[in-house]
Amino acid sequence: MEFTDYDTRLAAYAVVVDDQDRVLLALWNEAAEPQWTMPGGGVDLEEQAAEGAVRELLEETGYEVELGRLLGVDSYVIPPSRRHIATSRPMKAVRVVYEARVVGGELTRELDGTTDEARWIPLDEVADLPRVGLVDIALGLWRASR
Repeated sequence: MEFTDYDTRLAAYAVVVDDQDRVLLALWNEAAEPQWTMPGGGVDLEEQAAEGAVRELLEETGYEVELGRLLGVDSYVIPPSRRHIATSRPMKAVRVVYEARVVGGELTRELDGTTDEARWIPLDEVADLPRVGLVDIALGLWRASR
């Protein structure tokens, strides 16, 4: 399939782990049941991926962050039947994952967005959470980079 025959969504996320071995996660509300995800999301047309990650983290968590290393890029295909819009086109989701640290702000919840809350979760409790696959992928990239 040629690149003109499908849609592409660029998104950027960040792994933020504090000195107490807690990871910052956001509760995504667009699934049938809310699931935890990495904070981040869609990159606007005029933004670079890094700018989108910083903006999304502020919107979803209330924190200003400084990005560190690029941890990796992950992609997957969403068939038309699983898209949130009526279409016959599949979508390739491209997710850029950074490491980041909090440099300001205060933990708050996003208003009228795709997440209902943000929370610091101990790393050893993540495996027991209802979560999207991106959490495991991002934490795997973060662990591999250490």
